[in-house]
This record gives sequence, C-alpha cells and structure tokens, in this order.
Amino acid sequence: MRGGCLLSMSSPVIVLCSNRDNSVSDLIQTIQASLLALVGRGVQIIPAFIAAIAVLLATRYGAIPVKRITGATLEKLVGSPSLRALFIQLVSVALWGTGILIACILIFPDLGLGDLIALLGLGSVAIGFAFQDIFKNFLAGVLLLLNEPFRLNDQIIVADFEGTVEAINVRSTEIRTYQGERVVIPNAIVFTSAVQVLTDRPSRRTDLAIGLDYNTPLPRARQLLQTALADVEGVLHHPPVEVDLVGFGDSSIDLVVRYWSLPQAVHMRQTRSQVVMALKSACDAADLNIPYPIRSVYFFDQQTFNDHRASSSNLSNSAH
Repeated sequence: MRGGCLLSMSSPVIVLCSNRDNSVSDLIQTIQASLLALVGRGVQIIPAFIAAIAVLLATRYGAIPVKRITGATLEKLVGSPSLRALFIQLVSVALWGTGILIACILIFPDLGLGDLIALLGLGSVAIGFAFQDIFKNFLAGVLLLLNEPFRLNDQIIVADFEGTVEAINVRSTEIRTYQGERVVIPNAIVFTSAVQVLTDRPSRRTDLAIGLDYNTPLPRARQLLQTALADVEGVLHHPPVEVDLVGFGDSSIDLVVRYWSLPQAVHMRQTRSQVVMALKSACDAADLNIPYPIRSVYFFDQQTFNDHRASSSNLSNSAH
C-alpha cells in the first residue's frame, strides 16, 4: 500500500488507486471554476453597475430643474396651489420610477419587459401587504389634494392639533402650531378625521361674555357696548356688532358681545385685547358696574323671626 494505491505483486504490475483523490480534485476544480465565473461576471457587471449609479444620480439631480420647470408652467395653467403640488409630486414619482427601471435594465440586461411585468405583478402583492399604511396615506394625500378641503396657509384644527398648513404631501400633511411647533400628520388620519378650517371665510366671529350690575339700565348699556366697538381697530363693520342679553347670573346680568374680525389667529387675538380694553373704558366712562361674583348671606334672629315655629304648628294641625 503506497500513496493511496494498492501494488499487486503479480506480473504484470497493476496499480489500483482509490477514487477519493479524484473526487477531491474534481471538487476543487469545480469551486475554482465557479469562483472564476463569479469574478468574470462581476467584472462584466461593473460598467453596468457604474452606469446604473450614474442614471440614479442623474435622476436625483435632474428632478430638481424638472420640478422647477413644471411648477413654473403649472402656475400659468392651474390656479390651485394644492393641484400644482399634486402634479409636481406625481412628476417626481414618475421620474424616479423611470430612473429605477432604467438602472435595473442596465444591471440585468437579460431581464426582458415581460419578466419585469411579471416581477412587478408578484412583488406588488407583497409590497401591498408590507407597505399598506404608506399606500393608504398616499391615496389619502391624492384625494386631499384633489378635493381641497383646505389649502396651503389655511389655519385648521385636526386630531387635537391646531395650526397653519405648511405643506400637503402625498404621505403627510404638515402644520405649524401657533407656538412654532411643526406637526406631521399622516394623510389617512387627516382624511378620516373631522377637520375644522378656521380661515375658510374672510372673517370670523368672536363671542365675548360680559356681566353688568342688576341696577344697570339694559337698553342704554346695550347701545353703549355696541357704540364702544365702532372704532376699535380690527373689528369689521360688516357684519355689524351685536350685543345679546343671555341670562341672569349669580351677581350680574349676563351679556354676550359678538363681533367679526379677520380669521387668522393673530388678528383675532390682537382684536380681542383691543375689544376688552374698549368695553372696560366705556363702562368706566358711563359709570356702569362690572360686578365681582357676590354672595349675600342673611342672618336672622330666631327669637324675633319665629317662622319656623309657625311652620311646625301648621304641620302638627294638618296631622290632627
């Protein structure tokens, strides 16, 4: 036995070798051939890979002027800012889809159009389940941009947030609160929630409560409060100011002053301050009292006022 071969002593000499050495040699040759094929394939694909990266970079930087030109063109053709934003975003999505498709064709040249369609058909099901929230927000964003329940720079209240609409994207709506905070709300929430548009009309009404003393002559007070707001900065003349008597309070006659101003929050806040000062000055000048909450407590001498005894007597007589 020598070197894995069996030597026979009979003549002629016959050498019997085991098959294990041949198997190992074949395996090594197969691995070497596979590695060489992979390396060769990698070398061949490097130019295509570089070209695909170049296409994606061109798409990335080429989309900027295309979106700019599209926006300038749409400004002349489409009056709605929301629709212009929708078209610009659709153009961006189409550019990126085209760039990615060209990059895939460059990297996989053997992949035909039918294969791409089949791949998209199979992948759309998996992608639909994996990214259903993203697609839901996308469709909601498209519907919001088409229906336009609110527009850019409108002030809205949605999902416990109040602020100015800064952007309506295909995935989310961005608002800026009055405290300067940026809130990003998914479009699916905006689309399915009640939205209060505060700036939908050119004016908004404010109802300001005020109480006057019970000794106040009400017709005179009502006329005085209406006149006091005639020259207040920020109060609109149309619709006119209204003063309503709404009830009897614990310590005052309750009135509500209703006036109109510009709908933006900053204008309403500033106008409200001016109205409060004007009403207070008018009441002071006319000697009308704005009372504090008052509770009157009466003390009775039970020896002098014995009405409780009379009540007890009445009860006993009715019992007999």
